[in-house]
Amino acid sequence: MELKISAASLSQSEKTEQAVLQEISRLSGILSGYDPNSEFSRWMRTRQTPERISPELFEVLGLFDQWRQRTGGALDASAEVIAKLWKQSAVNGRLPSSVELDSSVAKVRQQHWRLDSVNRTATHLSDAPLMLNSFAKSYIIRHAASAGLAAGNARAIILNIGGDLVISGQVRETILISDPKDDAENADPIDRLSISNRAVATSGNYRRGEMIGNHWYSHIVDPRTGQPAGHVLSATVVAPNATDAGALATAFNVLSPEESIRLAATIPAADYLIITAAGERITSANWKELELSSPTKPQLTAPGDFEVVINLQINLQNEGNVKRPYVAVWVEDENHAPVRTIAVWHGNGRYLAELKSWYLKHRDVYKSDPNFNNSSTSATRSAGKYTLKWDGKDDQGNPVKPGKYVIKIEAAREHGTYQLMRQEIDCDDTPKQINVGANIEVAASLDYRKIKNAN
Repeated sequence: MELKISAASLSQSEKTEQAVLQEISRLSGILSGYDPNSEFSRWMRTRQTPERISPELFEVLGLFDQWRQRTGGALDASAEVIAKLWKQSAVNGRLPSSVELDSSVAKVRQQHWRLDSVNRTATHLSDAPLMLNSFAKSYIIRHAASAGLAAGNARAIILNIGGDLVISGQVRETILISDPKDDAENADPIDRLSISNRAVATSGNYRRGEMIGNHWYSHIVDPRTGQPAGHVLSATVVAPNATDAGALATAFNVLSPEESIRLAATIPAADYLIITAAGERITSANWKELELSSPTKPQLTAPGDFEVVINLQINLQNEGNVKRPYVAVWVEDENHAPVRTIAVWHGNGRYLAELKSWYLKHRDVYKSDPNFNNSSTSATRSAGKYTLKWDGKDDQGNPVKPGKYVIKIEAAREHGTYQLMRQEIDCDDTPKQINVGANIEVAASLDYRKIKNAN
C-alpha cells in the first residue's frame, strides 16, 4: 500500500493517515475472506437462516448481484470454486478433468445468497466457497480515501493498494501503467496518464496463476466455463467510482473485447486500455485525453544482450500496520563510481538522506527524474516481493562496457535499522545466479541472464 497526503500541517496529515488506516482495517474486518473472524467469514459459516448484517457487507453482496447480472456471469463471488480446483490441480501436476470442471461450473450457477433489503438480512444458501475479490479492494480504497479527507481536512489523498488507486482532492497525479510483458518494478510503463479525482484499477494474468506442465494458467477464471482467462494480458480502467473501475478491470479479463466495449458503454465516464494476448491495444474513445505521452518501447542494448535481474523480498513485520523501509538499489563500477540508480523507495523527499550511501553520490538523479514520485497501476502481486532489472545502461541511457560492477541495496527503516548490502558481479558472456543473502530488512538474489527478447 502507498498513501500520499497533501495537507497544511503535519498534524493534519497524521490525522488523515490514521483515519485512512482505521477505515481499511474496519472494512477488512467486515469483508475479508482470509480472516476467519471477519463478518463475512462468520456469515459464511451460517446456512439457510436470515442473518442481519452490516450495511457495508449488505452493499457489497448487492453489488456482486448487480455485476453478476451485468456481466452475464463473468463476475461471480463463487469463482473461488474454480480457482480452488485449478490450484489443487497444479499441486497434483495435472489439468482438471472435464467432470471436475462441469461440477465446479454447476456449483457456481447455484444461488449463493438471498438478500432482504427491508430487514437488511442475508441468507447464505449454498456450500460453495465464496470470495469478495473482484472489486472489494476498490470498494475499501474508495471509502478509506473519503474517511481520510473527512477526518483530517487534507487537501488531497492518493491511495494505492496493490495497483488500484483513488486520487481525491486538489491534486493531479501521474499514473504509470505497468507493462504486462515485463514484471520488473522499474520497467518502462506502457502508458502514462494524468488523473485527478478519479479511480484507476488494473487487472491481469501476469503476476498470479498456476504453472501446470510448461503452461501458465491465469488466476482469473471464467465462472461460466471453468477455464482460466487467457486472451487478455492486462486491463486498466479509469472511472469516477472505484468500485466500477475494479469490477470492469476484472471483467475485461474474462469477457471478449466486444463484450467489454459494450459493458463499458453502460458506465458513465469509464475509460479503458485493454492489452490482448496478441498484443493489440484496445482503448476507449477518450483515452488519449488522459495520456501524457505516447508509450515508447525501451531499446535493450545491454552488453552482450544480457541483463541483471534483482530479486528483493522485504521482510514482513508482525506488528500490525508497519511502514516498509526506505530502499535504494543502484549500480557502481569496480572503482565505486556511480553508474545507474535502479530504484529508490522513500516516504518523502525530505527523508532521502536516510539512504545515506545512495544519497551521497546520487541525489542529483532524484532531482532530475520526475518519475521518482509518480504512482503506478498494475495487476496485484504478492506482498513484499519485488523484481528489478538493470539493462546495462548508465543514468544517461548509454550502454556500459562489459566488466565488473557492484550492485548495492540499501534499506533504512524510520526509528529502526540501517542495512547496506554489496554484491560484485562480472558482466561478461556467462549467465550466473547469485544469492546476495539476507538481513533483518531484506533478502536479495541476482540473476544475470540473456535478455529474453534480444535479437
